[in-house]
Amino acid sequence: MATTTAAPAQDAVKKAPLTLTPQAVAKVREIMATQDPLPAGLRIGVEGGGCSGFQYSMAFENQAGMMDKVFSFEDLKVYVDATSLMYLNGCTVDYVESLEAAGFKFDNPQVKSTCGCGSSFSV
Repeated sequence: MATTTAAPAQDAVKKAPLTLTPQAVAKVREIMATQDPLPAGLRIGVEGGGCSGFQYSMAFENQAGMMDKVFSFEDLKVYVDATSLMYLNGCTVDYVESLEAAGFKFDNPQVKSTCGCGSSFSV
């Protein structure tokens, strides 16, 4: 007797390796709305530099690059290059406001240490 198995749906959405909180998405949209022309989305990356070796980068983007992965968070397109993706796996990006400061906060489980000011990290 032959058995059949259902093929996985080709439209299956891959789970993004990083997460943007609703607060982060809202703040990015708020800032994007002030840009002229309106960007297509947000680029998040990891660059060499800082006291500990790596630092996060965020910038508006108009189109995906050849090696980019594109993720959608509440219809906000987020572009991540292939190299940065391995450092951002499991990372959560939040937007926090306090009496002392306001800004985007990266919570990355891969980080082994950070510098004293908290703006760079090592894995």
